[in-house]
Amino acid sequence: MTASGNIRNVAIIAHVDHGKTTLVDQLLWQSGAFRQNQEVAERVMDSGDLERERGITILAKNTSVLYQDTKINIVDTPGHADFGGEVERVLKMVDGVVLVVDAFEGPMPQTKFVLKNALDLDLPVVCCVNKVDRPEARPSEVVDEVLELFMELEASESQLDAPFIFASAKKGWASKDPSDAEQGMVPLFDALLEYIPAPSGDPVSHTQILISNIDYSSYLGRIGVGRVINGTVHINDMVTIINIHEPDKKKTVKISKLYEFSGLDRAEVKEATVGSIIAIAGIPEIKIGDTLCSPENPVPLPFSKISEPTLSMNFMVNNSPFAGHDGKFLTSRQVRERLYRELNTDVSLRVEDTDSTEIFKISGRGELHLSILIETMRREGYEFQVSKPAVLYKEIDGQLHEPMEAVTIDVPEEFTGVVIQKLGSRRGELQQMTTSKGGYTRLDFSIPARGLIGYRSEFLTDTKGNGIMNTLFDGYAPFKGDIPERPQGSLISFETGEAIPYGMYNAQERGSLFVRPGTKVYTGMVVGRNARSGDMEVNICKQKKLTNIRASGSDDALRLVPAEIMSLEQCLEFIADDELVEVTPTNLRIRKKILDSGMRARAEKK
Repeated sequence: MTASGNIRNVAIIAHVDHGKTTLVDQLLWQSGAFRQNQEVAERVMDSGDLERERGITILAKNTSVLYQDTKINIVDTPGHADFGGEVERVLKMVDGVVLVVDAFEGPMPQTKFVLKNALDLDLPVVCCVNKVDRPEARPSEVVDEVLELFMELEASESQLDAPFIFASAKKGWASKDPSDAEQGMVPLFDALLEYIPAPSGDPVSHTQILISNIDYSSYLGRIGVGRVINGTVHINDMVTIINIHEPDKKKTVKISKLYEFSGLDRAEVKEATVGSIIAIAGIPEIKIGDTLCSPENPVPLPFSKISEPTLSMNFMVNNSPFAGHDGKFLTSRQVRERLYRELNTDVSLRVEDTDSTEIFKISGRGELHLSILIETMRREGYEFQVSKPAVLYKEIDGQLHEPMEAVTIDVPEEFTGVVIQKLGSRRGELQQMTTSKGGYTRLDFSIPARGLIGYRSEFLTDTKGNGIMNTLFDGYAPFKGDIPERPQGSLISFETGEAIPYGMYNAQERGSLFVRPGTKVYTGMVVGRNARSGDMEVNICKQKKLTNIRASGSDDALRLVPAEIMSLEQCLEFIADDELVEVTPTNLRIRKKILDSGMRARAEKK
């Protein structure tokens, strides 16, 4: 075995919003990856539209920088728990990680999750305490909390000797001392060269390349991204595709294009050897977890087991009265093909056919995971309907178990009472309560995953937007009992037509409306939230009858309360078991599964 001394492969891991992508920005700038006058967007690695809009990383991405004649391959990973599958698989590509921790918030739920994955693979860790320039930063306390987390996760002695670098990614500096702001990221670069080992392998052995990511180009088609574990690969080499989970399925293919990462670009190369992270084009069958081997010795490499999904929902063909008005792709065949295509790049997703050819069961890691898929599909022109998210139960030793979530909430002290009350009613158990600087209280809960469905928007209302909630899957536990249903009912459109201010004025006394004047509605469509429990039909299409007699005050302007326009996540949180969200490229509508009120009443009696 030999080590490629001029290569380092490292993943940047952290909890959401702790500054990973901003840190990668600075490493790219200060390594000379960009020209001095080059226009580069902030958070350049978040290249997707949804990533930029939401300010989160959704897909793991590769880049590389050159420092002191050493090529450092960097993988920027997502920080949100729902995209943990991305982190789990890319860790097989690297020889070490940089753990980024906020200097105020300290270790959070996802910090524990990603660090545990790294420690289980025996990867060395460089700890970067970021945002030390925040007024309320507490770097020395955060270092102690990180070390406690290492011990809790049973880190080895060598891992416990992890170096700590203090940084302000936003201002572009790093230092070994939090009180000493050095110029540039040199201390972090030096730590990577010193503590992250060079990749090892046998460059003259039989070729083995483990595919950990899939990219797509309209010009090149499917592109497999992986690391050369052993051997050397050349353009036009014949390789055998094999997967450890399907050892009987083998296929020999030819490598037509070979790339290495250089800054934000892919540079075409003629060969690549041990330790290189490469992109391979020209193999349409390639998928995540495959090993590309020499045909003479096809031995598959082990691939990390991806955590199981905890939440499911049904995707179905749109059969509402307005079906086909907006979308390009409507049929069950088109929706099915698109869902199964998503499995090529999303290893955490599960797609199952059901008894009906028009309904597909989709399982994922959480509401955000599934809502990102829904939003992506609607932007591509798909039109479909989705049901309320439901948790996936398991039977263990003859007893029903359900997925649990570890919830960490930071709220101003004045809101702790209402948060504890609301989560308590949803079967949440308070594990720990601590008060930090700045008047914030941290609450740690253990709660069934189904108890969080529909709570996020309620949480923001209860805390007046000042609360921060983070969740992490925390295994399965025995069923905790029933959770109260949504306290408010729905306001349902009585007829098909156009929303008229006169009809809306009368309906808004019953609750809050979801539609604006002029919106087209249909019978059975949910147009508002009832102030009371139970559903109520309202006629927002009702027009004022015109007469030739004028009465004093009757023609005064009608004052309408602004409509409550809900996002996709809010729609998914709001709907009841007998409701669906109709998703089209330009509209989100909530509807009853059974549109006819008479048939709906009969179904409820059964």
